Amino acid sequence: MRIVLIGQQDFGKAVLDAALARGDTVAGVFCAPQAPGARPDPLHAAATERGLAVVQLPSLRDAAAIDAIRAMDADIGIMAYVVQFAPTDFVQVPRLGTIQYHPSLLPRHRGPSSINWPIILGETQTGLTIFRPTEGLDEGPVILQKRVSIGPDDTLGSIYFNHLFPLGVAALLEAADLVHAGRAQETSQDENLASYEGWCRAAEAHICWHAHADHIYNLIRGCNPAPVAWTTLAGRKLGILDARRHPARTFGAVQGKPGQCIAIGNDSMLISAHGGQIEIFKVRGEDGRKLPAPQYCSEAGLQSGFILGT
Repeated sequence: MRIVLIGQQDFGKAVLDAALARGDTVAGVFCAPQAPGARPDPLHAAATERGLAVVQLPSLRDAAAIDAIRAMDADIGIMAYVVQFAPTDFVQVPRLGTIQYHPSLLPRHRGPSSINWPIILGETQTGLTIFRPTEGLDEGPVILQKRVSIGPDDTLGSIYFNHLFPLGVAALLEAADLVHAGRAQETSQDENLASYEGWCRAAEAHICWHAHADHIYNLIRGCNPAPVAWTTLAGRKLGILDARRHPARTFGAVQGKPGQCIAIGNDSMLISAHGGQIEIFKVRGEDGRKLPAPQYCSEAGLQSGFILGT
């Protein structure tokens, strides 16, 4: 196949590497412009190193984008982690059109933070979808899907890096092969089952210690490693990373006030919440350092009894 790749970051690079490794021709690569001072984009760097044509435009709506993709004379477009809107006039240029990766089981969890929200909501299953992009956000016909179980202690990091990332690379090429062979079955999304969530950012990652322990734990793991669930202590922001939930099973197991540290051990600190405790192993202070929770407490001169969220 002759492919045009639209994407960015490590996922886009992995798709590029996989396509080239199996003998596909990459006619060109579209990457979003990089912000000044940002870390070099891995896809841009890999494509440049291989001498491929790389296009970076502020918008894919521009006539320049249409002209550039038309000049590449590709069989198919592959969208791998795309943050720019790609209009119909752009995606329909390749001979067989364009396919796109989305890390949820569409039509559930349309939107930009589709890996975070299923975990935050306590769901036990997610997955990925390869679909045809349309003018509607994540609304196009589905070509194939892969399902992934969410374990009780999975995080955003474990679901993405262990499952959705490698499965997504393979699924994009599998779908491209189906389209190229004329064997792709395209199924319209059921709007009655659709849901959309916006970005999961700092405001959404703020921990309320008066919520149930299950909710708090799901928020922590759904925001690990990004955007990082956070709380405050004496007015200073404290990110919560690695944690574990301990459900309370009897009246006597409930200790302390919501958000109160009831113990500091060698490896963790234990925080009280409705329905149990949250054991915290790693935190991130305002200086950006990621530290074992006991080390953070020691450096800050903290003893058990302090209350988070203050």
